Amino acid sequence: MEALLGAASAITDLPARIDFISAAFLGVPYAAETLGGAPDAPEALVIDLSRVDCFTYLEYVEAMRISRSYDEFRRSVAAVRYKRSQVAYAARRHFFTDWAASSRMTDVTELVGGAQTKSAVKVLNRKDGGGSFVPGLPQTARTVAYVPSAAFDGPATGRLRTGDYVGIYAEDSGLDVTHTGIAVVKGMGVIFRHASQTAGRVIDEDLTAYLAGKPGVVVLRPR
Repeated sequence: MEALLGAASAITDLPARIDFISAAFLGVPYAAETLGGAPDAPEALVIDLSRVDCFTYLEYVEAMRISRSYDEFRRSVAAVRYKRSQVAYAARRHFFTDWAASSRMTDVTELVGGAQTKSAVKVLNRKDGGGSFVPGLPQTARTVAYVPSAAFDGPATGRLRTGDYVGIYAEDSGLDVTHTGIAVVKGMGVIFRHASQTAGRVIDEDLTAYLAGKPGVVVLRPR
């Protein structure tokens, strides 16, 4: 970890740094619900780099890109995962667009999608059939912008940058995204680097091919 963080912090170009860090996870096994936790149980700061889901993968990459040592990385995980670094279930950033409120992140969905960008008002955490996706968490109204998948046959692909965090837009009115990953520009195309449940590990896939049949994407850009 110290060697990886030392090498990463020496890379001054932000996209190249995220590419370097995220590539170190290629092949790491996928595992669901790696954090555990519940509204009525004490929250622990979980760091398990031996297995990741799609969201903890992004959390670890983002924490590493702003850290130069393992101790700093531990503090960064808390800052990335929790509002005000408060290690508590209610303070956890459970939704991808919760990251947009961070000073480290900019929502560039409209920049990427241009005139093809669409938006929808969501009530995050509210199930269409009643109840909540995350028990004990408030239901929050939020307008979510997204780029339809069809736009990536045109100029939208060229507006993505390596290191952009990409969420697959959710059609459900109570969710913002259903999956997350990282854009990596390779030549004239874009790779989607993500913890794949289907493949069972972190892999690279062609983004345009991956988006076939999916509604669209939300894009956040690290500062």
